[in-house]
Amino acid sequence: MEREKIIFFRNFFFRAFVIGLAFALFYFVATFVFWDTGVSWATHFFKIDEREFGRLVLMFFLELRVVIVFFFLVPALALHWSAQKK
Repeated sequence: MEREKIIFFRNFFFRAFVIGLAFALFYFVATFVFWDTGVSWATHFFKIDEREFGRLVLMFFLELRVVIVFFFLVPALALHWSAQKK
């Protein structure tokens, strides 16, 4: 791969990581602020209790971490490493 392409994809993945991190932070703040509303809606619409809702939210953030770190940050670091070698 050409050095310019490696740098382009590295920058692309790193920017995607930063944007994903910003969205994750936004989701965390929104979840914290609207927790009571979310629990009441989940109880009403899906008939689940607060404990189950908490598990679902925790699983969401765990899966979001996997996507952000392993799909965006790891390729960006690998491409950064490849760009530095050439």
